[in-house]
Amino acid sequence: MKKSILTLILFSICINAFATETKLMVRAKAKDAKFVGSSLGGAHVIVRNTLNGEILAEGNTVGSTGNTNIIMKSAQERYTQLSDDRTAGFLAVIDIDEPTFVRVEVLSPINKKNAQVHASTELWLIPGKNILDDGVVVEIPGFVIDILRPNTHQYISLESVAKGLHIEANIVMMCGCPIEKDGIWDSNLMEVKAMVQKDGEPFAEISLNNPIQNTFEGRLEIAEAGYYQITVYAYNSKTGNTGVEKINYIIRE
Repeated sequence: MKKSILTLILFSICINAFATETKLMVRAKAKDAKFVGSSLGGAHVIVRNTLNGEILAEGNTVGSTGNTNIIMKSAQERYTQLSDDRTAGFLAVIDIDEPTFVRVEVLSPINKKNAQVHASTELWLIPGKNILDDGVVVEIPGFVIDILRPNTHQYISLESVAKGLHIEANIVMMCGCPIEKDGIWDSNLMEVKAMVQKDGEPFAEISLNNPIQNTFEGRLEIAEAGYYQITVYAYNSKTGNTGVEKINYIIRE
């Protein structure tokens, strides 16, 4: 028994002796926007061996969203590097002794479950051949949408909405980048609407305006009590980017 254990230990030592440290930089980049970093809580990264599912590295992206001029305003030629040493990323350091096919999984943004996207890509890692600088960039589509008014399962009196129910939503890009009229992320190019159901049936659809940065709002005319659901969506026809958030509330006599 002792001999078998010793053999196993020696075998493990031999394997580790031939393993080579290999570095892989992983970054999450919001569609039509910047990198997902510390300001939004980061993106969660898992690097997994596709052969057996073993997790080789895991952690969150940390750092800034990147240089706006380079990412959003400059013409990008081949080999243009979008990141710098402050740009958010996760550096995976992996010991491998042979070329290994891995899956890079990204959950982003990690702290916004209602908007979280699970995106992935696959690639070969070769021992000692680091993939740094921009590294592997995984695109994260969508918008982060939070419906602020009404609240989840809020009871609202019919009398209080005589002048209409105030609908308000906060919407940002998936990196947390701001949306506003005539801004870099221009709300004039986006369609933002609230689709409303009453007692499970279509009731109304209204456009939401953008009076200030990230804030979209409108008023819904309501004349009857019932169970209501609001679905707020954002859509940019230029990029094909979309986002959705839902909420339920009750109007009572």
